[in-house]
Order: sequence, then C-alpha cells, then structure tokens
Amino acid sequence: MMSLQRCPDKGWTLLQLLLVASFSQAKELLCRQRGDPEKPQLFKNGDIMLGGIFSFHSSWKTRWENYIDKPSPLECTSLNFRGFQFAQAMRFAVEEINNSTDLLPAVSLGYKIYDECGSIAISVRAALAQANGNEVTSAPSNTPCVRPAQVLAIIGETSSSPCMAIATVIGPFHIPMISHFATCACLSDKTKYPSFLRTIPSDYYQSRALALLVKHFGWTWVGAIRSNDDYGNNGMAIFTETAQQLGVCLEYSVAVFRTDPPEKLQKIIDIIKASTSKVIVAFLSHMDMDVLIHELTHHNLTGYQWVGSEGWIGDYQIAEVDRHHILDGAIGLSIPKAHVSGMREFILDVKPLNSTSTDFFTEFYESLFSCKFNQSKSSSSGNQRECTGHEDLTGVHNSFTDMSLMPIFNNVYKGVYAVAHALHRVLGCNETCNNKLQPDPFTILQHVRKIHFKTKEGDEVYFNEDGDPAAKYEIINWQPTEHGAVDFVTVGLYDASLPSDKQLNLYIKSLIFAQNSKLVPVSVCSEMCPPGTRQVLQKGKPVCCFDCIRCAEGEISNVTDSVTCVQCHPEFWSNERRDACVKKEIEFLSYEEIMGALLTAASLFGTIMTAFVSLIFFMHRKSPIVRANNSELSFLLLFSLTLCFLCSLSFIGQPSEWSCMLRHTAFGITFVLCISCILGKTIVVLMAFRATLPGSNMMKWFGPTQQRLSVLAFTLIQIVICIIWLTTSPPFPLKNFQELKDKIILECALGSAVGFWAVLGYIGILAILCFILAFLARKLPDNFNEAKFITFSMLIFCAVWITFIPAYVSSPGKFSVAIEIFAILASSFGLLFCIFIPKCYIILLKPEKNTKKNMMGKTT
Repeated sequence: MMSLQRCPDKGWTLLQLLLVASFSQAKELLCRQRGDPEKPQLFKNGDIMLGGIFSFHSSWKTRWENYIDKPSPLECTSLNFRGFQFAQAMRFAVEEINNSTDLLPAVSLGYKIYDECGSIAISVRAALAQANGNEVTSAPSNTPCVRPAQVLAIIGETSSSPCMAIATVIGPFHIPMISHFATCACLSDKTKYPSFLRTIPSDYYQSRALALLVKHFGWTWVGAIRSNDDYGNNGMAIFTETAQQLGVCLEYSVAVFRTDPPEKLQKIIDIIKASTSKVIVAFLSHMDMDVLIHELTHHNLTGYQWVGSEGWIGDYQIAEVDRHHILDGAIGLSIPKAHVSGMREFILDVKPLNSTSTDFFTEFYESLFSCKFNQSKSSSSGNQRECTGHEDLTGVHNSFTDMSLMPIFNNVYKGVYAVAHALHRVLGCNETCNNKLQPDPFTILQHVRKIHFKTKEGDEVYFNEDGDPAAKYEIINWQPTEHGAVDFVTVGLYDASLPSDKQLNLYIKSLIFAQNSKLVPVSVCSEMCPPGTRQVLQKGKPVCCFDCIRCAEGEISNVTDSVTCVQCHPEFWSNERRDACVKKEIEFLSYEEIMGALLTAASLFGTIMTAFVSLIFFMHRKSPIVRANNSELSFLLLFSLTLCFLCSLSFIGQPSEWSCMLRHTAFGITFVLCISCILGKTIVVLMAFRATLPGSNMMKWFGPTQQRLSVLAFTLIQIVICIIWLTTSPPFPLKNFQELKDKIILECALGSAVGFWAVLGYIGILAILCFILAFLARKLPDNFNEAKFITFSMLIFCAVWITFIPAYVSSPGKFSVAIEIFAILASSFGLLFCIFIPKCYIILLKPEKNTKKNMMGKTT
C-alpha cells in the first residue's frame, strides 16, 4: 500500500495488467489436469474398465529435490516378478470372462494396470488416475468438472499400508477395491474404508491362530519380529493381545523394514543373540523377510524355532535365499492350496513385442532371460546375448516360474470374478446384457458385497459384513529334503468357523522342528511348575517368569503351572505330594487300638473285682464286719461301683447320638449314687458315735429307712439335672476339623456346657461334703472305724477330678476321652480299694478279727 501511494502511476498500470490477465484467464478452458498424466503399464480397452495396482518394482532410486525445478517422476528399480505374476492372474481372469458365454455375454472387460513401485505415494496417484482418467484435453468453461469414474473397480494392492491409503482416497467415491493379499485387520473397519473388500482373510484370525499355535506347543517365552508397517504392527498387536490372554509372554518385540540401515539390523541381531527364548514369531512381509534372512545368514543364527505369518512362510524364494538352513523346521500359516486350470500357462506366456506396453514388457523380458533387445543396445553390455522375443521359459527357474503362490493368484482371480458377477446382476444379463446401461461404482459396490458364487474349481466366494472372506489356513512346516532343498509340508488346518476347541488341528507326527529335530523345542522363561506347587511371579519380570512354591498343608494343585493352590474340603487333606486331596483319617478312641484296649481291660478288671468283692461280702453277709455300718449301703455301693466301671465303656468306640447322651448322664448318675452311698455310710458313723453318748437318741433319726431315702434323694437331684440337660441341649456327635489339621476327630459335643459342669459340680459338692464328714469322724474310738478309709477314698477321688479338669481341657482329640475314662477308673478303683479291700483282708486273711467284740473294741 505504501508503494502504491508513492508511485500512483505505476500502481495503476499494475492493476490494469492484473485485470487483463484475469479477463484473459476467464476466456481459457476451466477444467485442466494438474501434473503429468499417469500411464498404465498394462492396458486393454473394453466396454467396462477395471483397474489394477500391483508392485512390478520393489523400490525406487533416492533423489534429492532442490524445490527450484519441477520434480521428475520416481525411477523404479528392483523388478518384482511376483507383482507381475499377480497382474498376469488378473489378465487371465479378464480374458477368461471375455471368452465366456455365461458370464457377461456380449460385454468386454478392459483393464488399466499400474505399477506402484512399492511406494504409497505412487499407489495413491495411480488410484486417482484410474478414478479420473488421464485426458490431457480440458473441458470448456461451461462444462462441469464432474465425470463418471474411469474404472468401476480396482483389483489390488498387495500390501496393507498402500491399501489403507488408496481406500481412504477412493472411499468417498465408492469405487470397490478388492485386495488379494492385504491382511491388516484394520482394513475391516467399514467406517474408515467403506469400499474395501478382500479375498484373503483378515490378520485378526491369523494373529489369533498364531497365538494358539504357539500355546499349543507350550512356548510361553517367545521373541517377536514384525514388519514396521500397518501389516506387521497391527498383526503383531493382535498376536500380543491374544498371547497374553493365553499366558504367552514376549521377551522382545522388534520392528524391521526393508529400507532400514545396517545399524538397525545389527541391533536386532544383537537382541536375538542376547535372548533366552528359542522361538521367534515373525510377522513379516516377504520383502522384509528377504532382507532379514540375509542378515541372519551372515551371522549364522541357527537353532531357533521360527513361527511365520502367511506373508513369507509359503514363499519358495525365501527358502532359496536361506542357504544356511536357518529357517528349517519353521511352522506357520498359509493360504490353502489352490489350482486354477490354465492360469499357469497364461502367466508364463510372455510376448513383449506384441504387447500394448512394449517398454515395460521389454524390461521384464530382458530381466527374465538376461538378454537385450536391439532397440536397447545403447544400454546393453557386451556379455549379454540378444533377445528374440520368442525365448522358451521351460528351462528357466526363478521366482517368476515358481507357482507356489498359486493360492494368491487364485485370490486375484476370485476378485475379478466377484466384480464380474456383480456386473452380471447390475446389467441384468441373461442371454445378453444391457450394453446401454453404464453402472456407477456405488451400485457395483452394493452388489459385490452380496455376491455368493463358486468358481470353476469349486471355491466359494462371498464377503461378510466387514468385506472379509471366511478365515481358513493351512499350517505348513519347512522340512529339509535329502538334496538340501525345502519342502512345504501341510501339517494341520485352522478354520475360524469351527468351535473354538476345534479350530486348530495338527498332525504332530509329521512335524519337523528346528535343527531337523522331531522333539518339540522348549522355550519358557521358567520351567513348568509340577502339580503340588504354584507359581509365584518374579519381581519386575513378565508373568511367564516365576518360581515354583510348594502348596501349603491342606491345599493342592493338580494341574501343571497352577497359579493358585486349592483348599481341600474340610473332610479331606492334602497328600504328601500336595497334588490330591485324600479323605482325612477319622480319629476316635476305639476298642481296636492299644489305648482303647487297655482302658477296656481296666474297666472289665474293675468290674470283675467289684463283683468278686460283692461275692465275698454276700458269702459273709452275716459276719460282724459286713453288717457294720449298714450292709445294704455296702451292697448298693458295690453295685454303683460296678456301674461306674461299666459306664467308662460307653466312652470307647465311635460316637453316636445315643452313646453321647448315655456316656455323660450314666457317668453323672452312677457317681452320684456311689458318693451318696459313701455319704450315707459316713453319716452312719457319726450318728453311731453320737448314739453311744449318754442321753443321745440320734440313731432313731438316721435309721435304715432314712439312709435309703437320703441316697434316693441325692440321686434324684442328679437325675433331674440330667433330664434338664438332655431336653434343652443334649450332647451330640461332632466332627472336629479344627483340633488336628490332617484328621477328623469324632467326639461328643457337650451341647450345653452349663449342663455338663452342673453334673460335675454336683458330684464335686457331694464328694467334698463326704470328705469333710469323714475327716471329722476319722479319729472316733473304734477298732474298725470306716471313716478313715472313706477319708482316704474321698481324698483320692477329689485329687483325681481336680487334676482331671486341666488335663481334659488341654488334651487333643481322643486323648481327652481317654483322660476322662482314666479319671472314672482311677476314682472308682480308689473307692473300691480304700473302702472294701481292708474288709476283704480281714474276712479272708484275719477271720479272728471278724468278731463283734473286736468290732466294739472290747478285746485286748
């Protein structure tokens, strides 16, 4: 603005020039193509045109731009015979359809096939060229710059990354794109790639199948190498996710690309050398694997088990490069074998001089036969022979004559036929087709998604809602032959349409692993934890690195590599190996064991002795010593002692509901009966002494009737206590799991602890009362004062039961029962010995003392 103000004349002149230029430009043609037109490498005219994009070259010459001059087109290098094979498969399908009278009669298909040179940028330019056309003439200004697409569908591309770029560009135009080898799972996203379809399964299934394959062989510690592109990165991401779910860990995961510098390749080699895993999962394209195998061969990295994706596992060209047999024993997924009659002959029928694209065919032909045409003598060398154009491919053996990729050629073939069947529907073809109708790509896309047909070889062709076919793979194994070559042997199948437990089928007996071994290699971070142990993760390491810890007592693990130990049921216990739960040993005091037998013998011995004493007393029942202190109480006491000895037997044997109620109540009642008799005898002694005093009349208040009633009253009180106990909360059999870990203790639960201690407490009160009275009467003047013997018997009785309480509480299991029996027997024997043995001694051995005078203390 300042310059115009200073120089108004010059500014006005400049403004006039701009207006003239604008007016002149308005009169020129409006729609013009920018840049140089893209010419197809292979071309055939037809009523309906199809596009094709393949990689005839694998790289291009690097150039430096100064951004001053217009950049020159990329110069492609490294002729790729495989890309041309794919193009030939497409041409074969087009020719076969054109010659068919059943499919698209009277309609000819043409094609424009472009070389994308391994470059995403060139592939996008080729796609736009097929959509727009390459006319150099421009439309007049009144003609809209909107025209129908030049091709109705595009067949290709081979790799996932170029397909993503192309599908993104042509997606808004709804031009169907059918790939034969792009497997990235990301391409199934119809929101991003609405017009993309493929005749090869998605890597979603392949990656999961590879993870299942690795897990099947027990390889939980693996390395991973992937192509550094969408194919490798997405495929490895799904593999990693699935592997983690299956318990497989990656020691390392590295990316490689064919254009990587040597330093990066060396770093990958160093990582492999330093690793401890012996299995390498390689999710690589064939071109990246070709670069990597040269580096592996240079370092002679043998001894690794390779697991490969379909990108390279079925490639004979890779096998030929592997001269050191590094990949021998490799196993991986491959597209199922296929055969298309007539395709092999068509692919190998190369006649460059008759081609519409002479330049490309000339380059291809010269490279295939290592010769030079006359028109290219300027670049020929003296040691190369001259091409005639009629060379025979019969004796040529290279990657072009290799038909091992026939399954992929078949995918190209099916893609062309899918478009043809869609066209057949759209054009309403029967005997003839509606030639006047020019379908648009969107209509073709809608019909392609719905096609379902069989090829002449019987292969079903259809697409799911994501534009993918059914996922089926062959599992192939690289097996070396006697001649040093490699056979690709089918050793299994994977079918994603089957139930999850039947998807993977392997023929293990026919497998060969790394280093020509039939043994499955081991690749784990930690050895398997055997049954009886559990995994404990190592700090700072993946979950596949762990230590094996033995299960605790009462816990087991009965599977290999268990992460937890399972607690046994309360009635079971872990065995010595901790791999199974065995039924716990049931413990109770039985008659068969030594302790039970001894206690039984002691009980029976006490019963016999009591019976023997009763017999002696009965035979001498009229003798003074027996009649002293009420013989009825003596016989009742002997009877109660017999019951005391016998009640101990109820504590031996397996507890039952009745035995539990019987043992405690019988023990309580018989002992009260026993103590009541002794208490009665003690009172008789005291009353008898009082009766000898002048004016005393005590005996009439405690005669035989009163003695019987006192015994009955004392016993009835205990009976009432027992009845209340049994009716409210009786004892019951119980399985004690807590006392001993490895045994079940069968015992009698008390039911009501108050009832149990009431029974014992009542016995204790009577015993203490009896002891006190006997102690007071111990020195009464009499030659045979029974009170002192009762004192000793009560002393023993109280001592036994006082020591019983802590011993009973602290003893485990059957020993508590044994202590209770011992207390019963000890107290019973104490009463028997202290009260009756001295009398038996006099009756049997000192009969001269068994007189009334002696009893009255009147003898000298």
